[in-house]
Amino acid sequence: MVKNEFENRDVYNVTRLNREVRAVLEGSFPLLWVQGEISNLARPASGHIYFSLKDKHSQVRCAMFRNRMRSIKFVPENGMEILARANVGLYEGRGEFQLIMEHIEPAGEGALQRAFEELKQRLNEEGLFAEEHKKPLPAFPKSIGIITSPSGAAIRDILQVLRRRYPLAEVVIYPVPVQGEGSAEKIIHALQEANRRYECDVLILSRGGGSLEDLWSFNEENLARAIHSSSLPVVSGVGHEIDFTIADFVADQRAPTPSAAAELVSPDCRELLNSIEQSASGLERIIQTKLSNIGQTLYQLEKRLPHPERRLQLISQRLDETSIRLQQAIKGELAHKRNTLLQTSSELNNFNPLQMLTMKRDKCQHLFEKMQSRISYLLEHANQRMQHLNHALHTISPLATLERGYAIVTHGQQNQIVRDAEQIQSGDIIRTRLARGEIEARVESLKKAD
Repeated sequence: MVKNEFENRDVYNVTRLNREVRAVLEGSFPLLWVQGEISNLARPASGHIYFSLKDKHSQVRCAMFRNRMRSIKFVPENGMEILARANVGLYEGRGEFQLIMEHIEPAGEGALQRAFEELKQRLNEEGLFAEEHKKPLPAFPKSIGIITSPSGAAIRDILQVLRRRYPLAEVVIYPVPVQGEGSAEKIIHALQEANRRYECDVLILSRGGGSLEDLWSFNEENLARAIHSSSLPVVSGVGHEIDFTIADFVADQRAPTPSAAAELVSPDCRELLNSIEQSASGLERIIQTKLSNIGQTLYQLEKRLPHPERRLQLISQRLDETSIRLQQAIKGELAHKRNTLLQTSSELNNFNPLQMLTMKRDKCQHLFEKMQSRISYLLEHANQRMQHLNHALHTISPLATLERGYAIVTHGQQNQIVRDAEQIQSGDIIRTRLARGEIEARVESLKKAD
């Protein structure tokens, strides 16, 4: 009976046990959200990550595989608080309970940081941070607007810098809350009011330092778009040097601190005074140099200026020289005109009408005689050619044949030429053409050729 009891035992090996426990765990828990702090983070060459997720009292092993890592937009680090969506499972190799991560994201401030980065990237792609939209700051503003909390340290620092550097400017304060619910809307309203009233040349948007959550009002998208739409130049001085907000990127200029923002919008009176004094000294030196140069120039001109009597003598001598040159020029011109006149007269004689008529008459007579001779020659030549052609024509003419005793015999109404005796019959009327005259006869008899 003891033997049967041992034989009926269902003994699990470790692998089977772990596999079935894993199946129970994975089938009992849905996909769930877990929050905790990362510790013992390991990144092997496979691209997967392994870490522990812990709170004050407990911890659990976690694994996130490489194909899921591609979807996260931050780098997990030890000590980072995260919110994870995971499946409950068991690692069979060591029998360890673990979570298989499907998605992780920063929790608390990490979520705010992610929202900050996403908004920053989107607004940058829209062009709100582009340099071509940045407005230049006025060199000497008459009025400076400050949008900040009236009770914070930022306003005291700004006013102190403005009083020290540029007390000439009028300061307009637009009091707003810079932290907490609804603060962003009130900052936007103050910005729009400043643009509507248009009583300032430049605006400072400022507050003191704080955590990312404290500065979140300056990361609101509506505030970024209001700054971008502002017709007045806006300087952002939010937090400390290491703090960056969306307002810093959209503003026309970003200052690391509120005091630095006040320095950006205000020229330093002491530097201006020093610059004016240096400019005045330089101008005085330039004027002294110019006066000295003018005095030396006048002295040199005075030395070079001749006595009036000597001046008149030089003018008189130049007039005499000019008179002599003028007379010589007139004589030369007259001689040239005289030669031109003689040459023109000789040329006119060549074109005298009487002489031209005599020459044309002689030429016409010569041409007439030449024409008569040519006509006589052409007539003689034509007469000889006509006689030659007449002789040639007579040689081949039928009449010449008739002159040698031959005759042409025709028959019938069509006057057909008779070449064969068979063309006619006895009793037919025939006509015989002689060299001179024509005979009409009746045929009495025919003798045909052999």
